[in-house]
Amino acid sequence: MLEVLTGTGLAVAAGLNAYIPLLLLGLAGRFLDVVTLPAGWTWLENEWVLGGLAVLLVIEVVADKVPAVDTINDWLQTIIRPAAGGIVFGSGSGAQTVAVSDPAEFVASQEWVPIAAGVVIALVVHLGKMLARPAANALTAGAAAPVLSTAEDIGAIGFSILALVLPVLVVVALLALVIAVPLLLARARRRRLSVDQV
Repeated sequence: MLEVLTGTGLAVAAGLNAYIPLLLLGLAGRFLDVVTLPAGWTWLENEWVLGGLAVLLVIEVVADKVPAVDTINDWLQTIIRPAAGGIVFGSGSGAQTVAVSDPAEFVASQEWVPIAAGVVIALVVHLGKMLARPAANALTAGAAAPVLSTAEDIGAIGFSILALVLPVLVVVALLALVIAVPLLLARARRRRLSVDQV
């Protein structure tokens, strides 16, 4: 069960920002004893891969903070984020972490299943983000872009760390995300309506 929570947390993070969970998983596998990636996924620990992910992360972080550019970026990321979700779910659920000591039971028989699950989870999160962002930008005249982007980046970091260290808390974080997003959008809509009425 912990394998599924680890993979889910990493895939959710990939839906928010493709490069944060990939980079954190690769760095953890390379430098920390708490994560040992499966043999087929050790390429994530390669210094060239880590350097490339860091460059892509910087580009993503900057582009996602600019209104209108963030929407274009979301369209471009429609393939990348689900693919990253598949990679991190497959590698994360098969990795030995502090909480997961025998991943072989989960991925031994059908290795494509965790990858497909990661793709679907990341795609759902990405589509929700992609649909909410233009509405939030319209309601706030673009002021929401940097705030939401920063919150998404922090969320991706949080989900990635929880998935690797305390995967049980991924469920709590998912519930908080599901509750918080509609409340924040409703609050922004009310604020916009009150400004329009003045």
